[in-house]
Amino acid sequence: MIRKGILLAGGRGTRLWPMTAVVNKHLQPVYDKPMIFYPLTTLMVAGIERVLLVGAPEDLPHYHSLLGDGTRWGIQLSYAAQDEPRGIADALCIGADFIGADGVMLMLGDNLIYGRLDFLRAAVAGTTSGATIFAHHVGEPERFGVVSFDAAGRAISLEEKPAKPRSHWAVPGMYLYGPGVAEHAHRLNPSPRGELEITDLNRGYLERDELTVEPMGRGIAWFDTGTPESLLDAAHFVRAIQTQQGLVVGSPEEAAWRMGYISAAQLGDVIAALPPSGYRDFLDQVLERQVAGSR
Repeated sequence: MIRKGILLAGGRGTRLWPMTAVVNKHLQPVYDKPMIFYPLTTLMVAGIERVLLVGAPEDLPHYHSLLGDGTRWGIQLSYAAQDEPRGIADALCIGADFIGADGVMLMLGDNLIYGRLDFLRAAVAGTTSGATIFAHHVGEPERFGVVSFDAAGRAISLEEKPAKPRSHWAVPGMYLYGPGVAEHAHRLNPSPRGELEITDLNRGYLERDELTVEPMGRGIAWFDTGTPESLLDAAHFVRAIQTQQGLVVGSPEEAAWRMGYISAAQLGDVIAALPPSGYRDFLDQVLERQVAGSR
């Protein structure tokens, strides 16, 4: 079972320029919360208790100021610098000591996943070797890494942003790896754009018959919030869910309590330390419902 996660929040966010001229992409708001809250919450809901955030050196103080060491959420949160944006797989090289002899979940800081994540918790619990990636049906697969399947549903190819995609199944930015992944990442050759490509790493697992691909169901929403259009779409989605269902998307505090990382009393202490806001009001309601339900 995987208990460690790497949250990659590096890069220059050039597709969001000039929003990212001063503030890193992963600190941009997605409706009412910083972008980084959403993938961090996904890691926590997946059962990850130790997280290494990898980001640009100049941004790490901002992440630490926002997130701290994870204590208030019952997790361990540490930080490592990526001096240059050398690709997604580079985060596994940077985090080699953090991973050690264990497995790891790698999550991209601009990915928002929403829905029942039982499938993800099961995959995290079941990954002891090899690699597991996920597939989500999309309308514009040429924007993403794409996986294609044979008639029996077995993965047969992985391509990075192909001009003529073989399928409409994109690979979201969350990956599960058993022990040894850092060594595989270290052996990668940089691509023509000078990066260690995650698709090349996953293709190696596929060629060794060590790759599992889990299609995500129709009830799962996925946003790659790296463009102005997708950032706006994600914000509208979060607002709709929160307004229409009375739920909050991407709350580390709620995830920590529901996963049992902190108690109701500890959640109360966390809420008390928050400034007055709609976010605090929601968490107050969560705690009130818990107290009422225990009577």
